[in-house]
Amino acid sequence: ALAASGPHANGYSLIRQWLAVSGAELAAPLPGTSDGRSLGKTLLAPTRIYVKAVLALLNEIEVHGIAHITGGGLIENPPRILPVDTRAIIDLDSWRLPPVFEWLRQTGRIAPREMLRTFNCGAGLLICLPASAVNQALALLLALGETAWLAGEIAAGEGPPEVVFLGEWPDD
Repeated sequence: ALAASGPHANGYSLIRQWLAVSGAELAAPLPGTSDGRSLGKTLLAPTRIYVKAVLALLNEIEVHGIAHITGGGLIENPPRILPVDTRAIIDLDSWRLPPVFEWLRQTGRIAPREMLRTFNCGAGLLICLPASAVNQALALLLALGETAWLAGEIAAGEGPPEVVFLGEWPDD
């Protein structure tokens, strides 16, 4: 997985609704951030463009698929690149929910499944590659300044492609 810079272009209808209902102050610092960045600036962070990192990866490693986590979040996007009879197994414990998503989840009381369906939850791009290439890919991406991690694996399934989540986010 490659880190997202924020919600990108996803879930803003829900975010706008929640901002209107909650009365949240956009100028207030976003809880959980170390730099004191405001909620408003965090929500308006530009969408990451992954092209340089992906091109470098494609030049070095056999890539089987790439899923940009857009509308439909982590539930609907990965199956779009998977063949029938496979499933993506994503480990929710492999990364920490970034502060803006944690704020949305907690203050909006958004169920984990809805978070996963609506937002990228900090994982903006998923790259499928051979297991034998994971360490090489991570080293290359980290050398390029990317925040990257092993988010899961592709496994055999039955029927249409799907996503299965391991682990869970703590409930409040």
